[in-house]
Amino acid sequence: MKRTLQRQLWLLVAVAALLAAAWWQVRSDRAAAPGTLLSIAPGKITRVTLDMGRAPAEHYVKRGEHWWRIDQTTSPARADDRRVAELLRIASAPVQSWQPASSYDLAKIGLAPPQAKLELDDESLRFGAMTAIGHNVYVQVGERVGIVSLRYMPRAAQSTSMMQ
Repeated sequence: MKRTLQRQLWLLVAVAALLAAAWWQVRSDRAAAPGTLLSIAPGKITRVTLDMGRAPAEHYVKRGEHWWRIDQTTSPARADDRRVAELLRIASAPVQSWQPASSYDLAKIGLAPPQAKLELDDESLRFGAMTAIGHNVYVQVGERVGIVSLRYMPRAAQSTSMMQ
């Protein structure tokens, strides 16, 4: 009986050590993760503007619980909630890596001029070209350039496919 109790204690110590190592690894991974494009929660955003090349700019504003499209050429109209939700999700896109903008020739990665510019409240996201490897795109946020999945690249209003 003494030997069985001793084995159980060693097993308990081993399990506790494995749990502690797993907790430390998860904590370390979270601390080292590059994060998301913006630190603001998509639900807190109240103004959205999208400029894409030659397409007319899209302007949205949240009034109460609903989004409204406000363009200078037309009177305000209720916006497609799925369309605005698609644009808002871009704020929380997971970034694969960050580099200072000075590390790149911005023209070579499609950021001078950008292919698309998304303004969420007072934050500006400038989208560039696809990366050479993988289905990713360069995004400039302030003085940093991040790499995110191509599915977070904004699309023109007529192609409102939902991102996964």
